[in-house]
Amino acid sequence: MEYVQLGKTDMRISRIAFGCMSLGDEDAANEKIVHRALDLGVNFFDTADLYAKGMNELSVGKALKPYRDKVYIATKVGNQWRADGSGWDWNPRKEYILAQAEKSLQRLNLDYIDLYQLHGGTIDDPIDESIEAFELLKQQGKIRHYGISSIRPNVIREYIKRSNIVSVMMQYSLLDRRPEETCLSLLQENNIGVLARGAVAQGLLVDKPSKPYLNYSSQEVEKAADAVKERSNNQRNTAQTALRYVLHHPAISSAVAGIRTIQQLEEAVAVFNTPLLTPNDLSALQQAVVANKYEQHR
Repeated sequence: MEYVQLGKTDMRISRIAFGCMSLGDEDAANEKIVHRALDLGVNFFDTADLYAKGMNELSVGKALKPYRDKVYIATKVGNQWRADGSGWDWNPRKEYILAQAEKSLQRLNLDYIDLYQLHGGTIDDPIDESIEAFELLKQQGKIRHYGISSIRPNVIREYIKRSNIVSVMMQYSLLDRRPEETCLSLLQENNIGVLARGAVAQGLLVDKPSKPYLNYSSQEVEKAADAVKERSNNQRNTAQTALRYVLHHPAISSAVAGIRTIQQLEEAVAVFNTPLLTPNDLSALQQAVVANKYEQHR
């Protein structure tokens, strides 16, 4: 496993992070895969209060409790479940963030959260109020650091200017190169870590049948998947080639992999035993489809 310092923090996190959203409902099965991840050197685990209505945090907290001093635990806040359970609404208010932090700490069975993230964000939010909540939680020792999970350039710019975020989680893959336009370089310049999710684009770059994705047609998605396949071999499979593409960018701290099975976990972690992408590999991948750009939230 490779490790990297996350932004301005003193946390050296694994370059493959465990995205806990994909875990199931059984604690014993979750514990088995989480403990295998620990054996393989993964030390960064990302969950959210939204996942399984808090049950994901409960399960992750149980699995990681004996290893608290060896791991970094991240969770998220901002999506408020409706009373009837029919869905959730966006709530970035200070009072809500403070109240939900207490609930996440209880479910995770923690004294503090290593990285607390705003689970979204719009330019119309009361941004300073949200920041006040995170800063207060830091002062109280309930969180060590905070960040945002957002793909919106206008929101990211405001948090860079107005807050002490240490990280941004964003979608990034060969089929979503929007971050390459401005966000990645801006975050790198400000020493803010990037946690990349969606490296395999919902499996479309690996093994799922082609379908339209973002602004790409089904045919364009197929071209990208074919390029990944052509640049893979017996030393590096398609999932690892897709991961290598994400990890090649110097702004990326860690790729957050949504892990469902031990096989997926072992393949992801084994990426560091595979050859780096050559300049020819990168060129071929990037030329497979035209890079997309943000049309909104610029």
